[in-house]
Amino acid sequence: MRFLMQMNAMLVLLGATSLAHAAQPLACLIEPQRVTEIGSPVIGVVEALPVERGDRVTKGQVIAVLRADVERAAVGVAQSRADAEAEEQAAGAAAAFARQRLVRAKDLHGQNFISDNALEQAKVESDLADRKLTQMREQRRISVRERDLASTQLAQRTIRSPFDGVIAERYVSPGERVETKPLLRVAQVDPLKVLVVVPAPLYGRISVGSSVSVTPQLPNAEALRARVTLVDALIDAPSNTFRIQLELPNPERSVPAGLRCTADLGLEAVADMRAPATAARRGL
Repeated sequence: MRFLMQMNAMLVLLGATSLAHAAQPLACLIEPQRVTEIGSPVIGVVEALPVERGDRVTKGQVIAVLRADVERAAVGVAQSRADAEAEEQAAGAAAAFARQRLVRAKDLHGQNFISDNALEQAKVESDLADRKLTQMREQRRISVRERDLASTQLAQRTIRSPFDGVIAERYVSPGERVETKPLLRVAQVDPLKVLVVVPAPLYGRISVGSSVSVTPQLPNAEALRARVTLVDALIDAPSNTFRIQLELPNPERSVPAGLRCTADLGLEAVADMRAPATAARRGL
């Protein structure tokens, strides 16, 4: 029993010491919010790379173009087919004329001027003309789909940035053939992500949405406000720590990613930790 009480006292004292140190700024690391390796959905040869390493890009901006002579020609052909109206108009005129003939045939048949066979022939011709018109309309719809497909295939050869960010690396040059190799690496630097390792005794005292003061390790750098976006649900047993993630606004992109920093959580040592420690000492 005495051994257990000694162990409890040691754990309480260690917790109080950790909390006292937690009142001091903690080391942290500033990273991009996300980094993406940009590849090509199709195999091809690079025609143009209008961006360089360090360039700022916006979401949807063209950052690479593959050669697409065949695809452009296919779009032109499909567009011509989709725009062709002459055959459909001719089929429509033929169907209208056949319907008029059928109406006249019915009128003449009612007056016994034409035979049943003549009326039946007019019905068949009108039906065939309507079917021909339906076929031409379906063909027109297919041509429109083929144009859309060709346009989609052409669009795959234009690579656009998935978000606002900075070109972190350029792997290829115009004229190179690409298959599975990435073309560029894009990093989102607004907002930035800050990773902080926190002593385990502070678990439960930090919540998502809390404000934290972050100071980059730069000459004359001022403290910036960041917001807690993630608190790990697991504690690393060997180091007796857990991680939290912060979101640091960087609209002017004045803070570079990759910097070390210090984070002030705004937490003071807990005074009531002394009471259990004292009680534990009394039980020794």
